[in-house]
Amino acid sequence: MHVRRPATLASLAAELGVSRTTVSNAYNRPDQLSPELRRRVLETARRLGYPGPDPVARSLRTRKAGAVGLLLTENLSYAFRDPAALGFLEGLALACEGAGQGLHLVPVNPEREDVAAVHRAGVDGFVVYSVPDDDPHLAAVLSRPVPTVVADQPTVDGVDRVGIDDRGAIMGLAQQLITLGHRKVGVICMRLARDRNDGFAPVERQKSAHFHVQRTRLAGLSEAFSKVGVDWNRVPVVERFDHSTASGASAAAQLLDADRDVTALICTSDILALGALTEAKRRGLRVPQDLTITGFDGIAEGERLGLTTVRQPVLEKGKAAGKLLLASPDPTRPREITLPTELIMGTTSAAPRNTEERWFGP
Repeated sequence: MHVRRPATLASLAAELGVSRTTVSNAYNRPDQLSPELRRRVLETARRLGYPGPDPVARSLRTRKAGAVGLLLTENLSYAFRDPAALGFLEGLALACEGAGQGLHLVPVNPEREDVAAVHRAGVDGFVVYSVPDDDPHLAAVLSRPVPTVVADQPTVDGVDRVGIDDRGAIMGLAQQLITLGHRKVGVICMRLARDRNDGFAPVERQKSAHFHVQRTRLAGLSEAFSKVGVDWNRVPVVERFDHSTASGASAAAQLLDADRDVTALICTSDILALGALTEAKRRGLRVPQDLTITGFDGIAEGERLGLTTVRQPVLEKGKAAGKLLLASPDPTRPREITLPTELIMGTTSAAPRNTEERWFGP
């Protein structure tokens, strides 16, 4: 049986009587050809079964992959489940679209140290999204000779970064709670390190946290409340490794069981705060009459429920990270972009209940 060999760039060029560069331009630089010539090239390619230039061969020749890598030290589903991460991903994708670049997700399990995914990623640069300063995947990224931009955390000498003023933002929120009269507060925070801890986080662990966003937010809260006489060593801080509403609910339960005098729960993310609201409702607590609950991020579901929070521009953060990566780098002077935040005083915060008031709940 005779089997026709697939057409190649050279055979297609010979069939059309043009150069191989002309055929290549029809796919990669269409502005270099007249519309009629490009149409003729593409129609002949379809007739002969030519699939187009080999992207692997092209990347080897140009030493360009045509894609940006997003290092996400979470399971892949997290990028599409967490609203803040999803907003960041959308902004980064928009920046890549505008530059004609692809986006390659490089998710890694937060509890495994397998850097192979970083080494084999065919990308022209990396955006590192919110990882601890001792993460081996971050070290693997920095070992590659490609541009890198860090979003949120950590701060790395000589590396471009996009983020917000976490300390200033959380202190603004704390000051509002202090003005309302809150002194008996509890905190629910995201993971502080790569080791799993689903429990109380003592001050030593807070200060040595490898996730500097969480470390900075806790330090900001400590500074604000210490100024009005609150002993931060006595403030219960509950940490959760998994970032989910279920984690927020279980953390709220653990904290309220340990200290029933708490009048405000300060959560370092809206997701955790939504879980805390669920637990408060389960206990029959009135929010904000019995318990004030606050978050951080400004996600749509929190806004719908009237959550008091700090809104950060996650979509704009993704765009800024992408544009910074795709711009001409300046190796002699790392660039940093600090985006503004907005304090949202919603309906989940109010003055603390009087000590004489009945505590609604079990």
